[in-house]
Formats: sequence, C-alpha cells, structure tokens
Amino acid sequence: MIPPDQHLQIGSLLFEGLDQIDLTGPFEVLSRIPNSTYRVYGKTADTVRDYRGLRITPDAAIADAPQLDVLHVPGGFGQEALMEDTVVLDWIRAQAGHARIFSVCTGALICGAAGLLMGRRATTHWASFHLLRYFGATPVNERVVIDGDWIFAAGVTSGIDGALRLAAELRGDEVAQGIQLFMEYAPQPPFNSGTPETAPAAVLAQTRQSVAKITAQREATAQRIATKLGIIVPTAAE
Repeated sequence: MIPPDQHLQIGSLLFEGLDQIDLTGPFEVLSRIPNSTYRVYGKTADTVRDYRGLRITPDAAIADAPQLDVLHVPGGFGQEALMEDTVVLDWIRAQAGHARIFSVCTGALICGAAGLLMGRRATTHWASFHLLRYFGATPVNERVVIDGDWIFAAGVTSGIDGALRLAAELRGDEVAQGIQLFMEYAPQPPFNSGTPETAPAAVLAQTRQSVAKITAQREATAQRIATKLGIIVPTAAE
C-alpha cells in the first residue's frame, strides 16, 4: 500500500483497434482511486476507434506523459500493430523503470514484445495464453495474476477484477471495496460459459474458429520477437 498522501499519476495506453472494455472497465476503477490523476495516452493525440468502431480520444500523446506511477496496457485486435512499434515499446520500457504495470488481455503481449515478461508469472486472454512462453513468461491460468509490482488480468472483463486488486495494492482493501460497491460490481452472468473450461464444446469450437486468423497472426509475430529476444521456445515434443 502506498501512503495516502502520496499523489499518484495513473495512465492508460490507447491505440487503434483496442478492445474498449480492456480500457473502460479498468477506467471505472482507476479513475476513482483517491489522490490520483488519471489520464489516457495515445501514440499521438488523435482520436482512434476501438475494434468495434467506438471513437475514443486520448488526453495527450505518450511523448507528453509524465513519469507514471501506474501504467495500464489494454489489449484487443489492434495490439498486433504495436508489437514491433519501437516508439511505443521504448515508451513502455521507460515507464516500466518506475511504474507498476497493469496489463489486460493481450496487453500482456505488448509488454512481452518490449522484453518485460522474461521470468514473470503472467496471464492473458485464453486464445493467446499459449503465446506467453514466446516472451519468456511463465503462463498462469488464473483470472488475475500478481507478480511483484505487476498485475496481469486475463481476457476483457477480467480487467475490472485486476483493477480492483490494483486499487487495493495502492490504497488498501477498504478503498477497493468502496469502489466496487459504488460500481455495484457483483457479477451474476446468465450463462456459465465465460471460460474455455466451462463453455459448451460447440460454443468453444466456434469461438476458437472466429479468432483463428488473429491468433495465427499473433503467433507468427510472437515467434519473430522470441528470436529477437533470444528466447528458445521448446516444441510440444520437448
């Protein structure tokens, strides 16, 4: 827990094609943390669209961001465009020298591309979970994984859970509980199909097929980055 009189600079990375819930779910929590300033930063200050077309405008460009205490890295289909973007990756690396990092969904892969996952326990969206090993991470199949000052949330809505865990780490359990209560965050999903383990087999197969193209693309990118980072990924036979 950080002393309550210490002001916190909290920032989220915004990019074209992100999944807006990866951003806006945690925003509901992070923007309510006491004695903090929350801002959204894009590669430029231009408006972007999430992968379903929602327009979102950053507060500022990453070049104008201060040194953050917390950096939130969301995911989404647009993550692919950042995997070899040296400007964004250099900025994340520089921020990670001081900031706590909170990744949501395939935001973990962006952090991995920056070379920041080696030796860390991490998680990401179930469809990309197997790619974590390309970045030297130890995959952990949990909704939220904490590794030191890093917090990893799995897919999409798990970002809310991760953000509440982060709020507790920063300001204590009661603050996090108060934020959760204000949000009335008490999930009661109508179907028990929110994970590969619980979804009906036909639903899982159909959903896997719907993301097969982006998953293959992500794997090819991960393989290139693993080579650059000097990470040898064992084959299934090994």
